[in-house]
Amino acid sequence: MKAAPLLAAGALMASSVPMARQGVTGHMAAHMIAVALAAPLLPVGLRATACDPTRLAPPFASALAMMVLELAVVWSWHLPAVRAAVGHDEALHLLELACFLIVGTLLWSAVLAPGTSSRPAGIGALLLTSMHMTLLGALIGLAPRTLYPTLAHAPFAGLSPLQDQQLAGVVMLLIGGLSYLVGALAILRQLLGDEGEAA
Repeated sequence: MKAAPLLAAGALMASSVPMARQGVTGHMAAHMIAVALAAPLLPVGLRATACDPTRLAPPFASALAMMVLELAVVWSWHLPAVRAAVGHDEALHLLELACFLIVGTLLWSAVLAPGTSSRPAGIGALLLTSMHMTLLGALIGLAPRTLYPTLAHAPFAGLSPLQDQQLAGVVMLLIGGLSYLVGALAILRQLLGDEGEAA
C-alpha cells in the first residue's frame, strides 16, 4: 500500500466538502475533485492490496463496464429533479461525493489494472468518459436557464445564478474532460512504448 497517493486523495476530498457550498461552480468543482482527481489516486495506493477493487470481484476489472456504471451515476446525480431532492441536505451531499469517489475509483482501478491485454479497453473507457463528461458540462454550461435552483441562492463569487451555472459547466468540461483524456493518452503512450520495446 502506498501512503502518498492515499493521503493526497484524502486531502483533496477534505477540500471538496467546504468548496461544495460555494454555488453551482463550487459544487461542480467538488464533484470533479472526487471523480476525476482523487479517484485516480486511490487505485495507485491500493494496488495489489486486499482493498484493490480489481481483486475483490472480477466484474470490477472490466474498464468498459465501470465506464457505464460511472456514466449512470454521474448523470443521475446531475438530473435537475435529483438535485432538487438533494437540496441543501448535507448527508445527501456527502453520499453524492462518496458515490462519485467510489465509481471513479472503480473505473480507474480497472483502467490501471496490470496487464497489457486490458489497456486498449482502458483507453477506450477513458476516452468515452471524457466524451460524456464534456457533453454533460456543455449541457450545463449552455442551458438557457438555471437548472439547479436549490444551488442558485448563493452564486459563486457574486455571479448571477445563470453565470454561476455556466462557469460550473466550464469547470466540468475542463477538469472532467481533460482528466480522462490525459489518462487515456498516458496509457496509450505506455502501450505504444511497450510494443516498441517488444518489437
